[in-house]
Formats: sequence, structure tokens, C-alpha cells
Amino acid sequence: MEKEQLITVLVESPKGYRQKFDFEPGSGRMKLSKLLPEGLMFPFDFGMIPDTKGEDGDPLDVIVLSESGTFPGCLLDCRLIGALTAEQTERDGQQMRNDRFIGVSAVSRQFEEVKTLADLPEDILTQTEAFFENYNRQAGKRFRVLERLEADAAKQLLWKN
Repeated sequence: MEKEQLITVLVESPKGYRQKFDFEPGSGRMKLSKLLPEGLMFPFDFGMIPDTKGEDGDPLDVIVLSESGTFPGCLLDCRLIGALTAEQTERDGQQMRNDRFIGVSAVSRQFEEVKTLADLPEDILTQTEAFFENYNRQAGKRFRVLERLEADAAKQLLWKN
């Protein structure tokens, strides 16, 4: 049996938080960058994949499914189960790709059988997409999901970056 390949994720904003933190490479610390509006919070741990770079110049974004949240700056081993390819329109009208990778914490019990997006209940994916759309709308941006990628295609996209 082939050993499962894991990626390391740096959590910036944990599940249930309204605070959006960003990792600052220069200081090696987390910095509070914004507060989400009342009633809007991260549905799962949200962070980045270190040593990667997306079209926006930032490390690639990842949301990590698990039954509990962690804390800002926590490193997690995750298996990549898919991705949402997305187009983001900034306040100034500039458009760029800003994909969201989807992982499952290697220590999760609730999601331990989830290996690909097809294994997830549809409402988790729909609500996650709606969160990113609403989160960006609140910031004056537009976020549009282009495609859902299953695990193998998401891995190819990740290694391309």
C-alpha cells in the first residue's frame, strides 16, 4: 500500500475566528490584518502552504477540514483532497486567479475517510464556496469559483506553482 503524501499547512485564521491573521515572513510572526463582519467567521482552519506562490504573489491558500480549530501559527500535516479554482476581482477591477486548496488534517477522526471532494457532503462544499464569495464581497472584491478539482488534479495544480 502506498504511503499517503502529506503537505504542511501554516494556519493563519482558525475555525470559528472572525480575525484574519497573516503570516509575516520578515518577523516570523502572525499579524492581525482585519476583522470579519459580525456573524461571519472562518468555517474551518484557513492558512497557506509555505514555500509556494500564487498569482496574487502570496503563498497558496488552503482551507483545512477538521472537527476542531487550532490556533494562528499552528503547523498541520494535511492530505490534499481537492481545490477550488477561482477568479478574484479586486476593488480596482484587476482580475487574477486566487485558488483555494482543500485539505484534511492528518489527525482528524471525523474526516479520516475523506480522500477526495467526492467523499464530502455537497453542503460542505457549497457552504465553503459561499463563505469565500461573501468574505470577498465584504472586502469590496468579487470571488467566483471556476471549477472544483478532485485530489489528483489539485495535486498537479499545487506542484505546478
